[in-house]
Amino acid sequence: MALATSEERDFLKAISELTYCNPFTPQRLACERKALGKHFVESDSVWSFRPDAAGERENIRRLIERGEPIAHGMREKLIAGNKPARDELELYQDLVLYLLYDRYRLKLDELISRLSPAQGQRSRRVSGYAAFAKEYAHYLEPLQAYDEVCLDEPSHVFALFYQIRRAFKHIFDYIIGGSAPIARLRAEVWQSVFTHDLRRFRTTLYDKMGQVTTLITGPSGTGKELVARAVGLSRYFAFDPKSSKFVGDDDQSFHALNLTALSPTLIESELFGHKRGAFTGALQDHKGWLELCGPAGTVFLDEIGELDPLIQVKLLRLLQERTYQSLGDTATKHFSGKIIAATNRNLACEIQAGRFREDFYYRLCSDMITTPSLHEQIADSPAELRQLVQFLVKRMAGETGAEDLTGMVLSWIEKNLNNEYHWPGNFRELEQCVWNILIRNEYHPMSRAGERTGVAGSIVGVVSSLAEMKVSADDLLNAYCAIVYKQSGSYEEAARLLKLDRRTVKKRVEQQLLET
Repeated sequence: MALATSEERDFLKAISELTYCNPFTPQRLACERKALGKHFVESDSVWSFRPDAAGERENIRRLIERGEPIAHGMREKLIAGNKPARDELELYQDLVLYLLYDRYRLKLDELISRLSPAQGQRSRRVSGYAAFAKEYAHYLEPLQAYDEVCLDEPSHVFALFYQIRRAFKHIFDYIIGGSAPIARLRAEVWQSVFTHDLRRFRTTLYDKMGQVTTLITGPSGTGKELVARAVGLSRYFAFDPKSSKFVGDDDQSFHALNLTALSPTLIESELFGHKRGAFTGALQDHKGWLELCGPAGTVFLDEIGELDPLIQVKLLRLLQERTYQSLGDTATKHFSGKIIAATNRNLACEIQAGRFREDFYYRLCSDMITTPSLHEQIADSPAELRQLVQFLVKRMAGETGAEDLTGMVLSWIEKNLNNEYHWPGNFRELEQCVWNILIRNEYHPMSRAGERTGVAGSIVGVVSSLAEMKVSADDLLNAYCAIVYKQSGSYEEAARLLKLDRRTVKKRVEQQLLET
């Protein structure tokens, strides 16, 4: 005798797909629509711009109301000795997982808040697991009689649910915006954490993602470090029922290193650590971030495209063998955490120019995420500018008067900046623009500031000087670097366009500035 009717099976198939789909893609809405049919609330259709924890979504409520009696009826038939087909057993298991996740969603959110590092050294013991394990057994113990179904330990499912809720929180905390490019970015981040197949992740890959290096590319100012944090802080760690603690959650860490801010020697010291006397000034042993990073931790290497070739070789070995040596030490150490790297450079061009090792690139690119520019976001959805400005105003000035301040900022931008303004500094530039307008009621983009101070003069001026043969080759390069910098809005982008080192561009722009 079947466990479910034909109509219920259609519902169960949709719920099964919904349980494992990427929640930040249109697939989630398609699954909800398939499950609810005419009862699906169209007005509720969004690209997961807000997490469902922000308010009970009507469609979820309806799914739970329909799913619970079906789960109860299927359990009773299993206990009565019905002989179901294998697919019915899997559908029942997936329905139970969906219901349990929703039932414990808010309790898991409370755990995330309580166990946050910001809360200090509070007890890491978790309450509520015993109740979860009891419900899990209530629904799924009847499946133990069937060899066709592989049941997970309740502690593993509890750990997965906790990871999923943390991933939701971090993605929504760090990735702001409602445009389609940002929605796709959220989906990419989710996939970076859980892969494209959450079912396979649940059974085999959950404890292996630390071995995968994530490379984040995109223009400067588009939030690559925020994406790195969302991925790095959403790692899996097991739950130990005996101690009622998550194993490794107090060892989780996120170490960010900007490679352009340090010399090669300091980069090596910060990453690999050093022994006393390894170099001038090394007065005592120093543990590097690789050693301080636990199995659940992450080391983030920002501006990887700027990395010295000799250090690229050392990191290549680290990624290949997961081992390294501190400066001045012969002992081999093991790295058990995760590496995330980011760059705004075109690494293909860097490889072609001989500045970046090809073999190193192929160790970095096992998982890739690209952050969209602010211009792409606004081009997709002009209303995005208002949402982002409102978010910044509330963060800067608080809720009181935020609507009026938002209107003032937007009014100034619309009046003084061209609608086609590309925001070369991306979200970082928008943030400074809002501050400028709040403080001085004006903002001068890089190009306008350059015109006011005479940076690089103009293309016409340079051409005129060339015609009169009044400019040296060195002065010409200085002026051209300043022009490209003025138009691109950042040293990194100017260096990429000019195919020069960022430090060379910065030096020549500064020389031009002093001469004008």
